[in-house]
Amino acid sequence: MAATELRGVVGPGPAAIAAPGGGGGGAGPPMVGGGGAGGRGDSGPSSGIAPGTVAAVAAGGPGPGAGGVAAAGSAPAPAAGGSGAGGSGSAREGWLFKWTNYIKGYQRRWFVLSNGLLSYYRSKAEMRHTCRGTINLATANITVEDSCNFIISNGGAQTYHLKASSEVERQRWVTALELAKAKAVKMLAESDESGDEESVSQTDKTELQNTLRTLSSKVEDLSTCNDLIAKHGTALQRSLSELESLRLPAESNEKIKQVNERATLFRITSNAMINACRDFLVLAQTHSKKWQKSLQYERDQRIRLEETLEQLAKQHNHLERAFRGATVLPANAPGGAASGKGQCCSGKGDVSDEDDENEFFDAPEIITMPENLGHKRTGSNISGASSDISLDEQYKHQLEETKKEKRTRIPYKPNYSLNLWSIMKNCIGKELSKIPMPVNFNEPLSMLQRLTEDLEYHELLDRAAKCENSLEQLCYVAAFTVSSYSTTVFRTSKPFNPLLGETFELDRLEENGYRSLCEQVSHHPPAAAHHAESKNGWTLRQEIKITSKFRGKYLSIMPLGSIHCIFHATGHHYTWKKVTTTVHNIIVGKLWIDQSGEIDIVNHKTGDKCNLKFVPYSYFSRDIARKVTGEVTDPSGKVHFALLGTWDEKMECFKVQPVIGENGGDARQRGHEAEESRVMLWKRNPLPKNAENMYYFSELALTLNAWEAGTAPTDSRLRPDQRLMENGRWDEANAEKQRLEEKQRLSRKKREAEAMKATEDGTPYDPYKALWFERKKDPVTKELTHIYRGGYWECKEKQDWSSCPDIF
Repeated sequence: MAATELRGVVGPGPAAIAAPGGGGGGAGPPMVGGGGAGGRGDSGPSSGIAPGTVAAVAAGGPGPGAGGVAAAGSAPAPAAGGSGAGGSGSAREGWLFKWTNYIKGYQRRWFVLSNGLLSYYRSKAEMRHTCRGTINLATANITVEDSCNFIISNGGAQTYHLKASSEVERQRWVTALELAKAKAVKMLAESDESGDEESVSQTDKTELQNTLRTLSSKVEDLSTCNDLIAKHGTALQRSLSELESLRLPAESNEKIKQVNERATLFRITSNAMINACRDFLVLAQTHSKKWQKSLQYERDQRIRLEETLEQLAKQHNHLERAFRGATVLPANAPGGAASGKGQCCSGKGDVSDEDDENEFFDAPEIITMPENLGHKRTGSNISGASSDISLDEQYKHQLEETKKEKRTRIPYKPNYSLNLWSIMKNCIGKELSKIPMPVNFNEPLSMLQRLTEDLEYHELLDRAAKCENSLEQLCYVAAFTVSSYSTTVFRTSKPFNPLLGETFELDRLEENGYRSLCEQVSHHPPAAAHHAESKNGWTLRQEIKITSKFRGKYLSIMPLGSIHCIFHATGHHYTWKKVTTTVHNIIVGKLWIDQSGEIDIVNHKTGDKCNLKFVPYSYFSRDIARKVTGEVTDPSGKVHFALLGTWDEKMECFKVQPVIGENGGDARQRGHEAEESRVMLWKRNPLPKNAENMYYFSELALTLNAWEAGTAPTDSRLRPDQRLMENGRWDEANAEKQRLEEKQRLSRKKREAEAMKATEDGTPYDPYKALWFERKKDPVTKELTHIYRGGYWECKEKQDWSSCPDIF
């Protein structure tokens, strides 16, 4: 390029210069550390300059002399469909194939990796106006599936299934993603540390103004340098022009032209640098007021929070001292009315620590009570109060009493928004137990705890154990079967899928006469074994495998496996299976649950049967919703009892006595006579107060995840993601859930590798075996099932959990 052509480039408007190795005009791949719209070559006044590069993007309209010059020796742009990397390789862009759905499959998308973020667009041109999705690599996991496929997931609602054009291309992307992730994690840690320092330091307006003043002076120095460079550059070009006019060999003239062109490029670069510094200063000055306002607002918020915390601490201290003063008062304090009041307050000292509302409601009463009695109790004279029991012993006594009480509330469910369709659209037709789902769909209970909820109406089995008539006993067993569905009417959230080897115990031997144990005995397909025994004369055991299918508008849940109930006194052995549960309006509308199908309860000793029909809901039916009907028959098929009710409210039965018909045959009992013999078998307990804010848990469900001492280390109560979710920390719960699932996958791969090695060596290998249950053929149903082998409660008594695996 001739010097005369290059001189016109230097003008008042800013120039666009491409760095070596990039495409002209900012159209090449983004540089390392680049950010903003300028990293993609967008034009406009807000275009930024990537730090650490020499790239400057035209900020204004095409002014006089505006243009762009590519540096000598610039690398060619990547070929179509390929991808390029800048700097250290942690920034990249190019075409990849992304899984969309089962109809469209993999679709080609333009992906851009920059600043620890992976974004994608339908085309390269779409980068200027519409981003289709972005995932933060700082919290993401990168998994390689095969030669060309890999997965990026952040443990929540975002998962990208990607495919590269070749194995080499896939490896380039994975390497760049891993580098970007490491850098993003490091920057995140540094920003957290710097944020803590800034919160402590007292940065004010003067510091910001001093910084801007320093920047201004530096820009002035750069401007002076630029003027000098321009002056000396002009003199240099003049001297070079004079050299061209001299009679020199042709080779010398060519060298002088090259030097002239390079001098011009140097001058243009200097102007571009000065323009970039000036734009940066203007931007800093423009936003300084906004930063000052934001900083002042954050300071005011922090001061208000500190004041609020200080007030709460004072109130808490005041209440605690008043509470201690109330508990150590002697019962026979002087004053009749005040004495009675003191007894009431001291009794409330045993309230569970989790019931914060009760403590605050009682606080005014406790505070005024010592003054009425004429005893001024403070924190300094509590220890000198006249009492035979020391304060430490009283606290021990209170803790023992608190352990016996069951909690009546859990933290309220947070109101987090969630794009349901973005997650569920790729689940159609899949087995939901194999799809990683965020905790946003869950309730803070595991499937093992949901199985234990079948025992909420255990008193039905207690009453059945006392029946002498086997047919009457069968009626109560049928009512117990129906009652297990009453807890699901409002429970539209799914329980946590238990980890393999996870257990859950419920010891209610002292309060209700029974104790229960569940264990996850298989992961694919998921299966849980349950064993409950009662000192009132019955045993309940079951192994349930859950299969589910998402059909678009509704979700079908099909439990497989038999439930056994054995009564010790009579030896009656009953078995039955569960019906299908359907969750409607998955995508649009309010979620609601329905139960449909038939249950046959069989007494294997006498041959008695009970057939229960769960009528599916229909818009055109005039029957009551959730209706259940049933008949209890003897081995000959004769009906003795009829059952009627709903699976969410109550079940009734009446005795059927045949009467002689007009033609001499038997006929059913008349309706008014049946009403006289009607018996209420079961009625649902009311839900706790504010149950709608606590996942519609029943009184039993509220207690299931409460921490208890002495349980096995594999107990569901100790599961960290479930505990975090119950406490409202859903983001942390999602990350913890992903960690547990990854740990479970590694354990499974290890078992598979050991099995393969044993097969190759010819050595015997034992597959996974449950710890507390043994898989064997059931003597009654002839099915292979897991039956409790014993030993759990003995190990709990000894606190010997050495055989338990490490799953959490």
